[in-house]
Amino acid sequence: MDAQLCQIFNVFWKDFPDTLNGGNYQFNDNEICQTYCNNNCENDNCENDNDKIMAGWISLIKTIYDLDSIEDDIPNNMNINKYITIWLIYMLNLKPDNSISNLNDFYDQYKNQRGGHTLVSTNTKDYSNIIDDLINNTKYLMNVNKGIISKFYNLLKSLCSMYDDINKDISDCTQYYGKAKIFFDEYQELLNNNDFDTDDSSHTTLLPSLSNNYDNFKIYCAEKCTGCTSIPPLLTTKTTQVSVETSTPSHVQNNPHLSLQGSEVTSSSSSIASKLIPALLIFAIPIFLGIAYKYSLFGFDKQLQRQYLREKIKKITKKMNNYI
Repeated sequence: MDAQLCQIFNVFWKDFPDTLNGGNYQFNDNEICQTYCNNNCENDNCENDNDKIMAGWISLIKTIYDLDSIEDDIPNNMNINKYITIWLIYMLNLKPDNSISNLNDFYDQYKNQRGGHTLVSTNTKDYSNIIDDLINNTKYLMNVNKGIISKFYNLLKSLCSMYDDINKDISDCTQYYGKAKIFFDEYQELLNNNDFDTDDSSHTTLLPSLSNNYDNFKIYCAEKCTGCTSIPPLLTTKTTQVSVETSTPSHVQNNPHLSLQGSEVTSSSSSIASKLIPALLIFAIPIFLGIAYKYSLFGFDKQLQRQYLREKIKKITKKMNNYI
């Protein structure tokens, strides 16, 4: 994903709003008809909302693959294909009754039974092979949890929003650190998600793509304005939090009697320690006073004696407190 691709996605985000109003899509039917449906919405290819979304998806593919920069960049194409399909899945998932699990069947039905073939093949170019390859390489995304797809979709929009910001001909980009921080936090949340522990999950393909695009954004940002060097790099491994709480064995937790005994023992130990420490200090302080006096007989300065004694008493007190 780069600035040019984000400009294309921005057009589709405007024409195909990704929020519902009263449970309905907020499409401008006339606009979609003229722009994406060959100016003829009386045909089946744009009869209902799903038809309109499919027409937009096909147009998105055609627009991106007509770019000169796309043709020979196969690795980048793979990433872009994922983002195109995520857009489609997210739009379809907005309505809970859109239970579409097989992208191949859904596309074939639209192309062969809903008039979509008129959009796939034009007088100048046939996009059938491009679309077939894209579906075969990204159809696994249809099985990804809707919540996870939403998070990836939001990261995609966040990245494009960052590109939009620094394309406003400003000299200092430090004011946009907030969006980079949001992207960083949401990315890290996905990285730490335990649903991504399998090798064939979307985690192994989508997160590296986003990480690479984020790094490219940092380079682009540094070329456009100052203040980009402080944008944090993304982590590539999961982070773990170390709990500082003392755990209680399960057999104790499940036994009220043992749990009560444990509480009593802890309370008793604390009480004993609180009584024992003053007694130990009573014995320890005279001992060290005697040691200090002994050293004074060998010529220690009185000021050094007091300092030596204070430090020793502090150390003993600190050690005793650690046992409470």
